[in-house]
Amino acid sequence: MEIITALIVLAIIALVCAIILTVAATFFAVKENEKVVAVRDCLPGANCGACGYSGCDGYAKALGEGECDNPSLCIPGGDGVAKEIGEIMGLTAGDVVEKVAYVACNGSCQPENRKFVYDGIKSCVAANLNYSGDSMCTYACLGYGDCIAVCPRDAITINPEKCIAEIDPKKCIGCGLCAKTCPNHIIHLVNDTSRVIVKCSSHDKGAVTRKACSNGCIGCMKCQKTCPEGAIKVENNLAVIDYDKCTGCGACHEVCPVKCIHLENLICGAHFE
Repeated sequence: MEIITALIVLAIIALVCAIILTVAATFFAVKENEKVVAVRDCLPGANCGACGYSGCDGYAKALGEGECDNPSLCIPGGDGVAKEIGEIMGLTAGDVVEKVAYVACNGSCQPENRKFVYDGIKSCVAANLNYSGDSMCTYACLGYGDCIAVCPRDAITINPEKCIAEIDPKKCIGCGLCAKTCPNHIIHLVNDTSRVIVKCSSHDKGAVTRKACSNGCIGCMKCQKTCPEGAIKVENNLAVIDYDKCTGCGACHEVCPVKCIHLENLICGAHFE
């Protein structure tokens, strides 16, 4: 009898609690903005911040509540997402300039290119805390895959021969999370129509760069002197491309003695070296 009484008491308590919770949920519920929910459902969920907001939720809220009137800020979503958002919000969707990422390193992380044996957490951030990493070049890809861990589309792999990160432009959505994660800041975003990239990040003088990497930019300025559009200049010992001027002619690639300037069709991933 005591057991039955205890069960009845527990059942009554549970019923009362359920009623209280139901009433509270009804009277204290926060009404969601239907447009915010609809816009959020359109977004890819990368939460990369490329739109300028904290993530997909932040961008959706800004659009739904009228704080933003540009439906074309989502780079990973591209034109398709911009059009969907435009239809929901009654806004005109402009052209989204798609981006792709590339690793500006043309070297190798093989043992012969290491300045010491790193025996620690297999993380680029952790390795970088030890004398700027174990690579002979302090501007190089460390090859421990922090960028791989944050990529939402599995677009990044470690080249088994060079032991450095490589990005598949066919999978890359241009979210930029890898660029934000890289401790050496050698992952860059460019328009997916760009055809010329400098795969080096070293700002050391040519002689120093050559000791660490045979494929690094030596600042010889041959590319700068050859470019017919004045689109490439050597700044702080490194060739830098002005993509507003670059026509993709490939003249800089032809004269580069170390071949650190690559011609690539970033849309289809074809390589024209």
